[in-house]
Amino acid sequence: MRDAWNAFFDRDMTLAPTAEGPLSGLRFAAKDIFELRGYVAGAGSPEWKDTHEPAERHAVAVERLLRAGAELTGTTHTDELMYSLNGENYHYGTPLNPKAPRHIPGGSSSGSAVAVAAGEVDFALGSDTGGSIRIPASYCGIYGFRPTHGVVPAEGMVPLAPSFDTVGWLAGDASTLRRVGEALLPAAAAAPGFRRLLAADDGFDAAEPVVAGAARAVLAQVEGTSGTAEPVTMAAEGLERWMRCFRLLQGSEIWRTHGGWIDRVAPRFGPGVGERFAWTRTIRPEETAPELELREGIRRRMAALLGEDGILVLPTAPAGAPLRNTAGPEMEKRRSAALQLCCVAGLAGLPQLTMPLVEWNGLPVGVSFLAGPGQDARLLAWVSSFEDELLPITVST
Repeated sequence: MRDAWNAFFDRDMTLAPTAEGPLSGLRFAAKDIFELRGYVAGAGSPEWKDTHEPAERHAVAVERLLRAGAELTGTTHTDELMYSLNGENYHYGTPLNPKAPRHIPGGSSSGSAVAVAAGEVDFALGSDTGGSIRIPASYCGIYGFRPTHGVVPAEGMVPLAPSFDTVGWLAGDASTLRRVGEALLPAAAAAPGFRRLLAADDGFDAAEPVVAGAARAVLAQVEGTSGTAEPVTMAAEGLERWMRCFRLLQGSEIWRTHGGWIDRVAPRFGPGVGERFAWTRTIRPEETAPELELREGIRRRMAALLGEDGILVLPTAPAGAPLRNTAGPEMEKRRSAALQLCCVAGLAGLPQLTMPLVEWNGLPVGVSFLAGPGQDARLLAWVSSFEDELLPITVST
């Protein structure tokens, strides 16, 4: 089957639903890191695929979706071992961003985002460790959801950094995002909407000024339905400091997770990815001790800030997607800037939903809503209740 967008790793890997359910009639794709019985998940690396055996069973998330009535219609491309936010793969090429063909789609769930943005599937399964659902959703102009850490089992998913890894999903609208959540998340009792709206001033400051202004215009629309937002600062130490904490802890876990395989196989990594893996080898245990302490403080602080009734609003990404084939140093600068916004949910283990509500110089940019830990179903329902009332904001520089 033709794949004009290079979204799919294996378009022929299909699975019929195993029961009728709330997702009957919907088609989905799965990032090529989820185990499917009799299939080897490639994780964006030919050497990974060549050195692993076929799975004995489906990943838990895939099994839940099939039982809910959805049909799997292919596996999708990812960055090598998920260690990038760009969506460019040295071995398999870069999926084509349907909303901005000259620009990258964002990664590492790049193929999943492109498949949704191109209308090839109704929704797609991916993963989010440092932004790998949220950034491609923002760059491709679709909806994306990163759940509370651990609330959706990661069993049967190739890991990157387990204390940050989450199973996430992407869709073209908030209603579908919510329906998928009902299949993947634990059953939740009905709860009222959120009572407190919070504006993350340091999150807005981390975005391009024009993007920040547009995101604040979106916030003003939300205030019309949810009350005036209280301005808050998330990171007393600064978002750049939080981002460094995230990168060091993530890098340390990545080497513990994959270092043995890398030493044994010596895979051919592409530019950028190879350098990052080489850096993870150099991280010393004593470097991570203060970062673990900082992370615990961040988790307590964010949980107290949000409680059970708070919603935090901030831009998903600093700007629109970079051009394809942007030079390495500039791309790494853009990646680091994106991580400053994405590291908050990662460090605190929070659910985050991004909506395509800003267009900047013709490029999509998402606006995000974060809730307290475990408020996933409530967040999905809250956003889907008013998505039709929000008008996208178009700006240019």
